[in-house]
Order: sequence, then structure tokens, then C-alpha cells
Amino acid sequence: MPLPLGLQLYSLREAAAKDFPGVLKKVAAMGYRGVEFAGLHGMKPAEVARIVRDLGMECVSAHMPCPTPENLSQVVDDAKALGIGYIVTGGWIDQFKDAEAIKAFAAKVEAGAELVAPHGLKVGIHNHWCEFDHTVEGKLPHALFMSLTRKAFAQLDIYWARFGGTDPAAYLGTLKGRVPLLHVKDGTLEKDAHGRPCTPHTAVGAGKIDTAAAIKAAEKAGAQWLLVELDNCATDMEEAVRQSARFLVSKGLAAGACGCGCSCS
Repeated sequence: MPLPLGLQLYSLREAAAKDFPGVLKKVAAMGYRGVEFAGLHGMKPAEVARIVRDLGMECVSAHMPCPTPENLSQVVDDAKALGIGYIVTGGWIDQFKDAEAIKAFAAKVEAGAELVAPHGLKVGIHNHWCEFDHTVEGKLPHALFMSLTRKAFAQLDIYWARFGGTDPAAYLGTLKGRVPLLHVKDGTLEKDAHGRPCTPHTAVGAGKIDTAAAIKAAEKAGAQWLLVELDNCATDMEEAVRQSARFLVSKGLAAGACGCGCSCS
């Protein structure tokens, strides 16, 4: 059975800022089974969770601040109200530039994971390309981070891993049991003179990522959800999100709203 398909709502952030309930309704109609949050656009967590449930979807996870003693109560309350089990945070270039930075960031995330563990919650990191475009102490920065943590999980973004120069399917083989969420993203992989992205993303299936290989590897590694995310798009974002779901479900790579993995949704 294919893994269930969800959407990182950051993809539709502009529309959601104007009409979040309307966007959630559209996402459900596209055949997505779950959602991952990147802000609630002024709405209360419990209210959003009710809308999602009423639409027949699941609240899977949310991108939130890393838990600390100072924000613990708020983070836990929001996560519980949403009904999610996964809290996703992340770093940037400065957090992965060298061994000292990586070790400090790993300690911070691991401490956050330990704080929320008694509440039945897990903490992990979402990656960009800076975790995969160089080595530190003979390892990819992402791999070094994972070796320094025990409770933290990886939400592997397959596009950014490939953009950084790493084969996501091969790398997923090293994350068995530690990658419950997979970010499915596609694009041209084009870089500017500084090695940064220079073109928008595409609908999944329209770019250069071997999505099928990555998803099969994620299944073997124990992933629980596939989450489409497009940071930006040259075409209409809503249509790209719809096309991504249609591609993944019709190819049997993900299970849509009907749950059977066919193209009926």
C-alpha cells in the first residue's frame, strides 16, 4: 500500500493568508489526506484542527520553533490542540557551516526533543541544500547532525538533498527508522553563479528529481507520510499543487483521499 499523501501548506501561503479555511477545503478536494502547517494565519489551533477533521483530512505535523524551557508550554499546547505528533524545525547555513556549529545545533534540537517526549511529541529537522553541499569531519553536515542525536528525526526534503549534490534515495538508506516524514519536491536543479537556486520549483513529476526512487527508499526506511511542498512555482501554484497530487497518486507512488493509491481522487 502506498504511503498517504499530505501537503505542506506553505505551498499555498499567499492564498491561505486571505482565506485559510477556503484553502483547506481546496486541498481536501484535490485528494490530499493530510496537511502540515507553517503558521495558522491568525486562527486558533483547535479551530483549524476541527476544520481539517471535518474535511476528512489529518493534521500530520507543523513547522514550529524548536522547543525550549521558555516556549515549551505554548509549543505543547498548540501541538496538542492541532492533534499532531511531529514538530519540525530546522537550521540554515550558519548552523551547518562547521563541526562546532553542527554540534551546538544538534544539542539544541536534541534537548527540544527530550522536552516534548513526555508529551508524546517528536521533534525533527527539515533540510535545505546547505546540509548536503560539503563535508565536515568526513561526513555530510546532515549525517553528522543525525549521528549526534538520538531522539531527533529527519524530515528529508528530496529536492534540496539532490540540489546539494546527494542522491536522496541512497541517503535515505542511512536513515532507517528516523525519517517518518518525506518532503516531496521537484524542479530543474539549476543554480546561479553562487550555487544557489535560480529557477522556481515545478509540479512534482515535471522536474528532474527521481521521485519514484526516493519514495521507494523512504518506504524501506520506515517513512509514514509523503508531504508535497513547493516553495515557489513559475506556473499557478494551486494548479501545481493539484498536478503534484494527481501525478503521485496516478503513478501509484502515494495514497490519495480514497486511500487506495489509484487515480480516482
